[in-house]
Amino acid sequence: MAETTFNAGISARNAIAAPYAAPGGTNNFYFANDGPDPSRKPFSNVPFPPDPDFVERPRITEWLRDKCGRPAGRAALVGLGGIGKSQLAVSYAHEVRQGAPDTYVFWVHAGTRERFEEAYHAIANGLQLPNRTGPDADVVRLVYDWLCAEENGKWLMIVDNADDVNVFYPKPNAVQSGSMASTTRQPLASFLPQSINGKILVTSRSRDVAERLTGSSWNVLSINAMDEDQAHQLLRNKLQEAHDEEVAAELLQALEYMPLAITQAAAYILRRAPRMSPSTYLADFRKSEKKKASLLHRNMGDLRRDPSASNSIVTTWQMTFDSIRQERQSAADLLAFLSFFNPQGIPEWILLSYHRSKGDISKTETIINNDSLRSRDDREVDSRYGSEADSDHDSKSVRNDSSEDDSSEDDSSEDDSEVDEFEDDLNMLREFSLVTTTTQEGVFEMHPLVRLCTQIWLSTTENVRKWRRIFLHVMSREYPTGAFETWARCQELSFHIQSVVNDKPENKDDLTDFPQLLYRMGLYKTMMGKYKEAEQLIQQALKAFEKAFGKEHVETLWSVDCLAIVLQHQGRLEEAELMIRRALEGFEKAFGKEHIETLRIVDNLSAVLYSQGKLEEAEQMFRQVIEVKEKALGKGHRETLHSVWWLAYVYEQQSRLEEAYELYQRASNGYKVFEPDDPVLKKLKKSILSFESSITRREGCWIRNQ
Repeated sequence: MAETTFNAGISARNAIAAPYAAPGGTNNFYFANDGPDPSRKPFSNVPFPPDPDFVERPRITEWLRDKCGRPAGRAALVGLGGIGKSQLAVSYAHEVRQGAPDTYVFWVHAGTRERFEEAYHAIANGLQLPNRTGPDADVVRLVYDWLCAEENGKWLMIVDNADDVNVFYPKPNAVQSGSMASTTRQPLASFLPQSINGKILVTSRSRDVAERLTGSSWNVLSINAMDEDQAHQLLRNKLQEAHDEEVAAELLQALEYMPLAITQAAAYILRRAPRMSPSTYLADFRKSEKKKASLLHRNMGDLRRDPSASNSIVTTWQMTFDSIRQERQSAADLLAFLSFFNPQGIPEWILLSYHRSKGDISKTETIINNDSLRSRDDREVDSRYGSEADSDHDSKSVRNDSSEDDSSEDDSSEDDSEVDEFEDDLNMLREFSLVTTTTQEGVFEMHPLVRLCTQIWLSTTENVRKWRRIFLHVMSREYPTGAFETWARCQELSFHIQSVVNDKPENKDDLTDFPQLLYRMGLYKTMMGKYKEAEQLIQQALKAFEKAFGKEHVETLWSVDCLAIVLQHQGRLEEAELMIRRALEGFEKAFGKEHIETLRIVDNLSAVLYSQGKLEEAEQMFRQVIEVKEKALGKGHRETLHSVWWLAYVYEQQSRLEEAYELYQRASNGYKVFEPDDPVLKKLKKSILSFESSITRREGCWIRNQ
């Protein structure tokens, strides 16, 4: 309502004197409104007209109608930037106006406190609220009071981009920005009315903010990417011409059905047509990670989005990443670590392992694995079993049976505060839809484009190498060494480390972790009977260890020995013998002839000699090894039983049946005290059955009489 100045006294029920004097000493008066102005029609200030390219998402629309159709209804759409939240809100706002012209529709951009206040100013001006123009006018309060008055009619408010919790719930003693002192003393959330004549629809990237503003998780709907049909329709609408459906399907899959990515790709194609088409865009997108990042960085402009918002999906998400970093650095660090995983099937236990060690990691960017040089006897199970699929014991090899040092097992004494901190970090990433849970307990996943954009974000601060080293360090420490009980974890991690394995070490800090990870993967592949893959990994590890420590170092020699075992499994016996003799010579120099580490190499050499038919030499070596092991470890130790088993093989080939059978039984009885599902015990039982069957055929009922 227009301001009127009087120079004489006035008495009226509707007149309110302003708390300041106008120039010249006169007083200003404003006429208050006793109720709704019958001459003013309800209006909408939604900043975007209906979108002819909009693709309906019926499930979401029905949910909005239900939630916002209730008295004082509140609802929130939550999801990644560019997922289509605001476009859904715009469509719903126009639907409400069309279906109920007597309803006000207000659009409030809530990205910052200033934008929120600007939006309330616009509403006040549209409603022509009195007392809105003075220097001390509390416009937010005025709008709030108007919204609370049921006689003013029905209204719907869209609170868009409510991403920052501090905008609505500032921390105690935080410095408040904004134009109205009286309002800024209260959280802005308190100026969103809960009146039965109004509804509020929130769009947010943060589930935490959405739940706070709507009062319940039941009032929050997570928005995911479009389904395939919806994405096809959006691309068709944007391109406005026929295109190859098969190519379009591949392109949409590459863009992962993200509305903003599809819209920007279509704009880029149209801008560069006819030289650019969906097929050429797809080809460029697949060229390299660098080219993909370049395309996703493009900002082609979009009148359907807020002018202050970027139309690049990379920039859009990086704003979220920056917000997380400002709010909780440890959560941003967890996101950086996660970006090196394959997007699907991320195990929680490895994230907890990272969290437990991040205090040490943060002290320096140079990460050295201090445990890498400790004895194999303390930290690993060698792959000297062979695959369970092997039916002929000629292809078997020797096994090292040291107990597994599984540092990734949960520590029962772990400080609860550490777990709470990890949960808080993870929860923040989940609230921003950057990480999601799966139906499998303890397994997470992240959107592949989120992963890519996170690494692009890291590259802007030159942190990619640092976080790659951290990832490599944690993986090399936590990747098990191939023992049967760790196979599941080996499989889980193998899914995530292929990209690291394919890279070359970038600096000296990787020279310990990189070959150790390769070596452990090689052990696991050997145990699984995948000898070609194992050979490739062990060869890489051997070269890396030689470069890092030299040819005579114990780590190098263990890789030499392991490579020999892999060669033996492939029937390359002469190569295997040469490699093992090299390892044996090195271990005798390093530890002496009767050290357990040296005896393990002797076991392996004896097995190769056995496979070559050099039975007398193999027998002599096994007997010597058993004698030393019995004295040092005991007759029932797994190491001792393993050599006994091998000597039984030798006796069998020499037709010394009674001696062979006795040793088989001794090994079998000894192994029974260990894990019943242990593949070694299973293989031993197979060996005994094979022996009995063979003897039954050759010697009649001899074995039965035994």
